[in-house]
Amino acid sequence: MSVPLSAAIVGGGFAGVGTAIKLRQAGIEDIVVFERAERIGGVWQRNTYPGIACDVPSHLYSYSFARNPAWTKRYSDGAEIRDYVQACAERFGVADLIRTGVAVESAVWDEQRALWRLTTSAGEHEARMLITACGQLTEPSIPSIPGLERFAGPAFHSADWRDDVDLDGVRVAVVGTGASAIQFVPRIAPKVKALHVFQRSAPWILPKPDRVYGPLDHRLFDAVPARQLAGRLANFALFESAVPGFGPRPGALKPLELLGSALLRRQVPDPELRERLRPRDRVGCKRTLVSNEWYPTFNLPHVELVADRITEVTDTAVVSADGSAREVDAIIFGTGFDSNGFVAPMAISGRSGRKLSDVWDPIPHAYLGTSVAGFPNLFMVYGPNTGMGVGSAIHMLESQIEHIGQAARLLARTRARSIEVRQQAQDEYNAMLRERLAGSVWESGCASWYIDDQGHDTTNWPGRMSEFRRRSARVDLAAYALQLAPKPAIVA
Repeated sequence: MSVPLSAAIVGGGFAGVGTAIKLRQAGIEDIVVFERAERIGGVWQRNTYPGIACDVPSHLYSYSFARNPAWTKRYSDGAEIRDYVQACAERFGVADLIRTGVAVESAVWDEQRALWRLTTSAGEHEARMLITACGQLTEPSIPSIPGLERFAGPAFHSADWRDDVDLDGVRVAVVGTGASAIQFVPRIAPKVKALHVFQRSAPWILPKPDRVYGPLDHRLFDAVPARQLAGRLANFALFESAVPGFGPRPGALKPLELLGSALLRRQVPDPELRERLRPRDRVGCKRTLVSNEWYPTFNLPHVELVADRITEVTDTAVVSADGSAREVDAIIFGTGFDSNGFVAPMAISGRSGRKLSDVWDPIPHAYLGTSVAGFPNLFMVYGPNTGMGVGSAIHMLESQIEHIGQAARLLARTRARSIEVRQQAQDEYNAMLRERLAGSVWESGCASWYIDDQGHDTTNWPGRMSEFRRRSARVDLAAYALQLAPKPAIVA
């Protein structure tokens, strides 16, 4: 049975598609999903660089309600994950709700009519509920380097990969050694003439226990679904067991440190090179990466690791702090994303016209990373502090979309004008977050994309995935306020 409630969802990745499925299951028929790209898939359709793959096992990096026995390997590549999201949208009947190629530019709360007014690239739209599922890794970050604008060759970010740029036999500079770089650098290294990789600080690299699933695996996944479920639960338990090491018990991560150090010793025989690749930060302070190919790439004679910072770019070269100028034909940035926008580039104005960007100055914050006081009927997926230093983002977003589905049913059942988190509940929740994050490995002093310009971690949830699910399992009216519609006047 449908309920008279409308919803606009911004973003067509895992979060947006999952939210549409949950709201449709809650009986809401009036749903529109806006996706600015020409196809759905979120970060997995945006990023097409060579070697792109997930670093969470496929059986866990998928919807719990849509397990996929057809994964081709343990860590699926980007195209396969993108196709999985598309298949889920079609399977659960929400593909026709998605309007691709439409960007949402702004959203304004209309207090008198108790709805959100959206301005999109295709015109105006109105909805009672607004759910942002923009994703955190959508706005590429390119550092400001003097002279970059005068570089004569192609210079691009890994998220805007240039398939029209032929890298065969050319000299390439790669800036950054994060999650994207460790995947595309080993793939382009065999074809380029010279490769200079500029490293700010060495990341922790762990072995990647990947393998291809053969016909027997697929037959077993089909015939015995419990086998796939067991793999999912085993990975979940493994990640959950590591969480205390990121917070109050850093010694729990010592085995990971030993594993990463052993991989470096085994794969890099040159002691001088090995020393430059050795991480100086605590394991887990930055994103811990998995790769079997990263370290061996630097053993190739034409690949150079540059640990000096870049001071400028000329029309033909990249200049480092020691004065060396390396002549290159192309520059590729593997420098991550602007990860603190959460709803970027959309502008949102709530009650009394107050802008979300102003409320989030200096620190983005939300209740359960999902709702913000002063912004009725607004919910976020992938909001502040819903990321995991270790774990599955899909598990976290499912917790959020279940919470949002409950709020939608409550609005529909009570016919309330709006639902809004109470300021006190939001403040108490964020005080808890700040206290726990202050003792975490993420705020131990290293520079990472987790940390904003003020030194605060606006990305990570400091507990286990299971704890977040318990906290978000129900919409607590002690934390939320409902504004009921006025009763019609009785005319004598």
